Amino acid sequence: MSWRNTTDGKDKIFGALVYLFPLYSALQFGAYLFAQIPFLKLLAIPLTPLIIINQIPFGGFILFIILYSAVVRNSRISHFIRFNTMQSILMEILLILISLVVNVFAGGLGGGLLIETIFNTIFLGTLIGCIYGMVQSVSGKYPDIPLISEAASGQVPW
Repeated sequence: MSWRNTTDGKDKIFGALVYLFPLYSALQFGAYLFAQIPFLKLLAIPLTPLIIINQIPFGGFILFIILYSAVVRNSRISHFIRFNTMQSILMEILLILISLVVNVFAGGLGGGLLIETIFNTIFLGTLIGCIYGMVQSVSGKYPDIPLISEAASGQVPW
């Protein structure tokens, strides 16, 4: 993807911070890894504000609506921030859908190694995607995550 690089420091930081949103949602899938590798629990430290927000009834949903309506649809905010926000929202939606499917089929699979592998894969995939998005954003580059970036660019007008 060839985008213009006209981002300043503030845009880079805000563009990276929005990836904490899907990372927080992926924590539920990291339970098996956290049990096996306890130091991974340190990932929850930067997510503390989101943990507090989600203790409020419908807090996550309210944050979702605010990010979409006040950031993605606000043309006064830089395209870089809006694109990264939309990309993190799409990752969040994907995690919600995966969570629904896993909850439906997890009982039938009975747990064990298969469920543990699925959960670990979802968590690690999200972690890698979020870290990649953060690193690219801090570098001032538009993160190119397959399928998600294409959908995000179609939703965020210049």
